[in-house]
Amino acid sequence: MKDDLNAMLEPGQLVRHPTQMEWGTGQVQSNINGKLTVMFLQQGKVVIDSSRVALLPVYD
Repeated sequence: MKDDLNAMLEPGQLVRHPTQMEWGTGQVQSNINGKLTVMFLQQGKVVIDSSRVALLPVYD
């Protein structure tokens, strides 16, 4: 398996997609076997392949 770029992310954490900033802030729903499910404010639920995209943590 390729590197999991989002291994440290847990449900409830806030993130942004590095190339889809118009999606707004997303909240991690699950992080299982390199598949990250995130609910974005402007885009809805998206499944991210953690071997391809490193999400950006948001700290309020």
